[in-house]
Order: sequence, then C-alpha cells, then structure tokens
Amino acid sequence: MASVSIPACTSALLLDIEGTTTPITFVKDILFPYIREHLEDYLSTHWEEDECKEDVHLLKKQIEEDMKQNRACPVHVVDQTVHTDEEKAIKKVVEDVLWQMAADRKSTALKQLQGHMWRAAYASGRIKGEIYPDVVPSIKKWRERGLKVYIYSSGSVEAQKLLFRYSVEGDVLELFDGHFDTTIGAKVEAKSYERIAEKIGCQPEEITFLTDVAREAKAAEEAGFNVLVVVRPGNLELTDEESAHYNLITSFSQLQLTGRA
Repeated sequence: MASVSIPACTSALLLDIEGTTTPITFVKDILFPYIREHLEDYLSTHWEEDECKEDVHLLKKQIEEDMKQNRACPVHVVDQTVHTDEEKAIKKVVEDVLWQMAADRKSTALKQLQGHMWRAAYASGRIKGEIYPDVVPSIKKWRERGLKVYIYSSGSVEAQKLLFRYSVEGDVLELFDGHFDTTIGAKVEAKSYERIAEKIGCQPEEITFLTDVAREAKAAEEAGFNVLVVVRPGNLELTDEESAHYNLITSFSQLQLTGRA
C-alpha cells in the first residue's frame, strides 16, 4: 500500500493493540490459553490475598449487573467432586471467567483478573509481548517529530503496560505518553473518544486513531478523530464499503507526517 498522510494539525496518535501493534494470534494463541490453563491454580494460590478478593468481588458484581440487565449469564453445573466451600467458590469463578472469555466479553472485571495473572507470567519470562517490527521504529520517529503517543485497548492498563515492558523488543514502555482501557468507556462508543481527547488535552481533530476494527473506527470518527484502519494478517476482513471509506495501512511505516519538520 502507498503512503498515507495524517493531518498537519495532528498532535497525538492513539493506538489500538490487538491487530494493530500486536498480532491477533498473540492474544488468541498465547495470552488467552495461559488464562484458561492456569486460572484454577492461580485462584487457589491467591484466594486469601486482597488483590484476588477484589478481582472476585468485581466479577460477582459484573454477573449481578448482567442479571439485572437480562444479559446472558453462565449456568453453573454442580460438581460432585468438589467438597469445601472454598473449592465450590473457586469452581464458580472459573466457570464465570471461562464463560466470559468464550463469549468474548470485554468487561473491566474480567480484564483486571487477566492482567493480574499475566503480570506473573511476564515477570517470570514465560510470556514476552509480541510487537510488529514496524511499530517501535515508527513510534520513535513520531516522537522525534513532537507527537505524543497513547494506547487505547480493551485489555486493562496494567495488561497493556506488561506487554510493552516485557516485549520481544525489550522494555519500550517509555515510548507511550499514557494508556486507556474500558474504564473510560467502550471502544465502540463515540463518548469514550471524547473523554480521551479531554484527558489528553487535545481537540478531537488533533488526534489520529489507529485500529483494525471498523466499529471502533466509526465511533472515533463520530467523535471527530482522524482515523486509519490497520490491515494485518489474521485481522477481521473489512467490507468493500469499509475499505472504500477508510484510509488503510498495512504498516506504521506508511504514515507520512505532513507539514512537520
């Protein structure tokens, strides 16, 4: 694909992670399976710790809210091999988490627990954050030209920071000026992007958002952001209408910073 210019008024870039800075396969084939494989052991080990108690509390509140809103909820099956109250409670949390993951829920409660689990895996070297090779050189170039760079992902801020601190490129966390997750709002709602612009201290038209998801691009566009859709291997295919509407890039290196020294 050819170079794509971003407006001269741009002062900040807002980046999605999955499918934009990082292969979708990293999340689906490494991060999520890690949760499924280690969830019960993690809960059993940390059950009495305050952080784990807070995670479980948030998950329970999420289920209660789903029931109030008549949203779909997990159905619990009685396991006759489980005897103690703690074992029963842990099994229930495991079912809740696995159900939310299978339903591709983006709840803050789920993302917080996942972030805490990944923290130990990253720190021990069992997981390293994957980043496309064009990402770090491009961000360094943008920063040299005076642009600020932020992340907005459905993964918790903690999970975002872990990915970039323990990445295959080393610790690149300092390349980012800030991080946003779903605590600021859903990524498919224009209001979320308006809040981000306010937090960053920029007008919406001064921010360029890079994502692989057309619904997110639409929401950001409605909020007044400039939008680029990133086409990477494994990303959800765009419709012909979406491909015609948005500026598309396959690499960050295609971005041209118009009117900047």
